[in-house]
Parts: sequence; structure tokens; C-alpha cells
Amino acid sequence: MEDSLSLKLAALADPTRRAIVARLARGEATVSELQQPFGISQPAISRHLKVLETAGLIEQGRAAQARPRRLKADALRETSIWFEDIAALWRDSFERLDALLAEDKEE
Repeated sequence: MEDSLSLKLAALADPTRRAIVARLARGEATVSELQQPFGISQPAISRHLKVLETAGLIEQGRAAQARPRRLKADALRETSIWFEDIAALWRDSFERLDALLAEDKEE
């Protein structure tokens, strides 16, 4: 079984799914509303939504006959924390490199 971070990153690797997440960040939407800007079939958009649901990024609501999708409130927190940790490692590495270069210049 894949870990949740891997599922989220894999789901977000696709540009259509990233666009769906960006759209749902503005509010919930039905499958047809999500399908419109992409010009792809209903089964194709449903497959993208299933990947996002499996990754825990979105959930299906219940509004009368419609089943609008919505972004889960804390859906991207794990991914964001991971990217922040990686960025901190890079910053630390660059700071150490800057210190070494400055030290080398002084010699």
C-alpha cells in the first residue's frame, strides 16, 4: 500500500488534476462543471476525480440529486509540509555553501 504523501504527489502530477484542485479551492462543483473547461468525456473526468478522492484530496458531497465535489480542508497540508522541509534542506545547503565560499575568498 502506498503512503498518503505518495498518493497525493502522484495525483497532483497530472495537470488536469491540478487544475481541478485549483477550481475546487474556489468552491465545490459538480462533475459537469468540472468537465466543461477540459473538453474531455464524463468518464475521463470521473477517472481524474477518483484518483483525487483516493489520494484524499477531494470528497463527494450530497446536495439533492447532485454529487458536488469539494476540496478537503486540510488536504494539501501533508504535501505542503513535505515541500517546506525540502526547501529548508536546500536553504541550509546553500547557506553552508555561501559560508564556504566566503571563507575561501578570505583566504
